[in-house]
Amino acid sequence: MDPTRSGPIALAETRLHWLDARQRVLAHNVANADTPGYRPSDMRPFAQALAGADRAMARTDPRHLAAPRDARAQRERRVEHTMDGNGVALDREALRIADTETAHAVAVGLHRRYLGMFRTALGRNQ
Repeated sequence: MDPTRSGPIALAETRLHWLDARQRVLAHNVANADTPGYRPSDMRPFAQALAGADRAMARTDPRHLAAPRDARAQRERRVEHTMDGNGVALDREALRIADTETAHAVAVGLHRRYLGMFRTALGRNQ
C-alpha cells in the first residue's frame, strides 16, 4: 500500500490541485476586470468538491457529530455591476486570492510534514 495515495497526504494533494484551479479562475476574473459584460466566477467550495467525490466523513462512533446535509446553504449574492455590465470587484478578488494563497501555504506545509514523518519512520530523515 502506498501511503501517499491515501489519508492526509492524498487529501493535501487534492486540496493543492483544487487551490491551483481556483487561483487560475480568480486570475481570469482579474484579467477580465475591464471586459464589458464579464461575469466573475469562482470554484465551488472544497468541501462540496470532496462530497461530490464520495469522500464524506464517516461517523465511527454514535457520539460523534453528524455532518450537516447542506453544510453551507447557498446564498444569493448580489454582485454589483459597473455601467458596462462588468461584475468584477478587484477588492473582492484580491481577498479571494489572498485566502487561496494562505490555504495553499497550509496545504503545502501539511504535505511536507506528513512526508517528513514517513521519512523519519523509514530512517531517511535527512
